[in-house]
Amino acid sequence: MTLTKKIKDYLELIKVEHTVFALPFALTSALIAAKGFPTLYQLFWIVVALFGARTAAMSLNRLIDAEIDAKNPRTANRHIPRGAVKKEEALVLSIFGFLIMVYSAYKLNPLALKLSPVAIVVLTFYSFTKRFTSLCHLVLGVAVSLAPLGAWVAVKGTVDLTALLLSFAVAFWVAGFDVIYALQDVEFDRREGLYSLPSRLGIDRALLISKLFHFITLLLLLAVGFVEKLGFFYYLGLLISSVLMVKEHLIVSRDREKVAFAFFNLNGYISLTVFLFTLLDFLWRKLWTS
Repeated sequence: MTLTKKIKDYLELIKVEHTVFALPFALTSALIAAKGFPTLYQLFWIVVALFGARTAAMSLNRLIDAEIDAKNPRTANRHIPRGAVKKEEALVLSIFGFLIMVYSAYKLNPLALKLSPVAIVVLTFYSFTKRFTSLCHLVLGVAVSLAPLGAWVAVKGTVDLTALLLSFAVAFWVAGFDVIYALQDVEFDRREGLYSLPSRLGIDRALLISKLFHFITLLLLLAVGFVEKLGFFYYLGLLISSVLMVKEHLIVSRDREKVAFAFFNLNGYISLTVFLFTLLDFLWRKLWTS
């Protein structure tokens, strides 16, 4: 096997393309924390830390869930079940990712370094939660919400109200679309005794909770704009994002076969929209005041 093929397998294992969910919100947080533009040094280590955390969390998740994935027809072709990546390799990748994250925190500031063990615990703990609680979706949300929280700490060296509002917004947003993603495995989860809101409460009630989570997300993002006195473009971005969330729920309610599209495409658009319009808001302010 060539080195290029092995690297490709590793990147597919950690689903590097799913960084589109966390990275834009981390950059949004950094923009707001800096009240404009963080330094290139800060941005570099924020991105490196996020890559490390992503690598560690996904490698560990695939390792911990390897036996479950092998039983599920939808996931049986993942890299560890089919033998493309060994369990030992996934463990090494996870340790490597955590080391990168901790080193990046060290390069940023003392508080970031002090909080890095908390991130390790949360990112590790998530992979076990579907074995005992239907709140696993919220735990995943909390894990991903560490991205904007960490970016805020990286820039300001403190944890402020806005950082918490933005982090909770991301937590509920991720929990909401993870409930939708879990629709694909309802019967399998019930058969294996695994926990998810769709398998435990039924699809209709689970989707209602997903909508509630996304409504809370929008309220929290509105609160961020209010507290930070953000401008027109930020709120325009939220309006577009809310339309995308509504579209996501309409697609799933009409055609359950399009869960993957709703999960990846639309949620990627949502995170990018929030970031780009927040960036536009700060660029407009800079042009207006210069």
